[in-house]
Amino acid sequence: MNTITKYDRLLTAVGTLLLFLIHGVSFAQLERKLATEDRKTDLVFHAPRHINLLTVEALDKSTLHFAIMHTFGPVNGGFRNLYGLDNGANIQFSFEYALKDKFSLGVSRSGRDKFYNLYGRYHLLEQTESETMPFSLSLMAAAGVNTSDYAYLQENAPDFAQRSSFAAQVMLARKITKKLSFQLSPLLAYFNSPLPAYSIEGDQQLYLALGFSGNYKVTAMSSLTLQWIPNLNNGLRNNVGVGIDVEAGGHVFQMYFVTSPALNEQYLLAGGNGVPGEEFRLGFNVNRIFATGGN
Repeated sequence: MNTITKYDRLLTAVGTLLLFLIHGVSFAQLERKLATEDRKTDLVFHAPRHINLLTVEALDKSTLHFAIMHTFGPVNGGFRNLYGLDNGANIQFSFEYALKDKFSLGVSRSGRDKFYNLYGRYHLLEQTESETMPFSLSLMAAAGVNTSDYAYLQENAPDFAQRSSFAAQVMLARKITKKLSFQLSPLLAYFNSPLPAYSIEGDQQLYLALGFSGNYKVTAMSSLTLQWIPNLNNGLRNNVGVGIDVEAGGHVFQMYFVTSPALNEQYLLAGGNGVPGEEFRLGFNVNRIFATGGN
């Protein structure tokens, strides 16, 4: 009787141990499966900006994205003008801080019309590796003000409301393969008063456009890039840009040729564009993301 009891206890202990191990292995496999299914696709683009346009690349909470953007004069100025470099640069500084993993606020200042822009990005959806979510979707809204000195206009100098403008962008992107990514970006810009004194070519208040962004990885740290922004409701020339992104030392360097000197969203739509191939401008961006240590 004692022998049977000992065997019963031993079998019970072994059975309990086996059940515990099976449960643990199954739970670990389930966790790994869920982690794989929920893992978001990494680096649809190299940075939160792609040539001129914002992208679906979200910032982690409490991180700061700092970008310096430049465009120079047309390269058809020839060697005497060092292919546009002597004609001066339009420079934009921007700071974007992530309050949450999906929401960030930014501010930028560009030299063209001394323009300040306050903008926010919200990331609704993120593409996953398992294809349970096949694309990424983000939204952007901006409000800006032209701070140039128009004292020479005397009594006709624009007030704050007349200097103000707004922009909105939808970003729908997909990493199609490990090398190829694509983004579709419907854009809107609205000027309270598009005065002739501003550094824009358009004279209407509302501008609509459709942005296309492409990214093809050449190596793990570099990609060829393409930007095309056709206008939808005006006769202005379309924006075209081609370039290369390179990751190095924690920075993302973006070098490109583009048809517009503009750097903020409002002026990209209302500003002028040269003829592709004839009036391309050299441009480059420097991107850096800092972890601020916030919780």
